[in-house]
Amino acid sequence: QVQLVESGGGLVQAGGSLRLSCAASGDTFSSYAMGWFRQAPGKEREFVAGINWDAKGGTHYTDSVKGRFTISRDNAENTVYLQMNSLKPEDTGIYYCAADHIPRLAGTQTPRYWGQGAQVTVSA
Repeated sequence: QVQLVESGGGLVQAGGSLRLSCAASGDTFSSYAMGWFRQAPGKEREFVAGINWDAKGGTHYTDSVKGRFTISRDNAENTVYLQMNSLKPEDTGIYYCAADHIPRLAGTQTPRYWGQGAQVTVSA
């Protein structure tokens, strides 16, 4: 199994940028598909972005973040990142890093492993 720890959340004005990091430990990182989910106040948790486990690292995004967010992974550092640009108030929420021992996370799967979450707040 794998343990996940997020960092990099915070408060930013609309139009600004943040980068979230997720450090993984406990198993072979490169054999896990990784993803980011978020939960806004009063709403259900939703898929944000995913990256495949293979060397090509195919990526997947929910429509609302396409062109603004970029997911990437560094297998040498056992870390996955979420670069968030042009942030909007509706991006506010708790962002969770997730992983599973499957080839891809593209929004239809529920990952097995989760981090504790990082708060992202975007002010208008």
